[in-house]
Amino acid sequence: MASTVDFPTASQIPVDLIIWKNPLKLTRAGLTVKDANGNLVYKFRRRWVSCCKHRVKGVLVDAHDNPLISIHRNEGWQAFRGVSEESKDLIFKVEAIVHTRLRSELLVLLVDENGTGATSKFEVKGSPFQRSCTIYKDASIVAQTSAMYKLQKVIVERHKFRLTLYPGIDPTFVVAVIAIFFCGGYNEENLTKS
Repeated sequence: MASTVDFPTASQIPVDLIIWKNPLKLTRAGLTVKDANGNLVYKFRRRWVSCCKHRVKGVLVDAHDNPLISIHRNEGWQAFRGVSEESKDLIFKVEAIVHTRLRSELLVLLVDENGTGATSKFEVKGSPFQRSCTIYKDASIVAQTSAMYKLQKVIVERHKFRLTLYPGIDPTFVVAVIAIFFCGGYNEENLTKS
């Protein structure tokens, strides 16, 4: 996946990003992602008004509003490069394994260049309500979110949380998966709805 972000995909140390989950009634952006210095890195727009396709549920854009990954809902979730819907641009598919109000588990399958077979599997486990999830590849943790704490406050605003990316993972891929987990609808609507 091409990215205009200044993160090395093979970083030797964990990288933290700060995520704001914006209320949908106030803005079309579902998530805003900034680095530790407060610089905008990504935005996830819940609905992409420039697209005429009704199945587009959201688009992950970089700091310059360039579309990186579009998220589509069709028997699960599918992520494509840019705002494409062609099988050659399919990056990964997401299926719900478990879904309750307090716990969700997703299976993420990276697909090959033809968009047919899975090349890698990831699992996402956590609680959208508690703003926490962990992404696993095999038995290894590749990324995780957590609530933010301050010394004199128990919790910093509920809509703000931390994403830690461990070495060797593509941040664009992880943020797209996080967007599906927190804004994609598994935790907001019945899974049988399209």
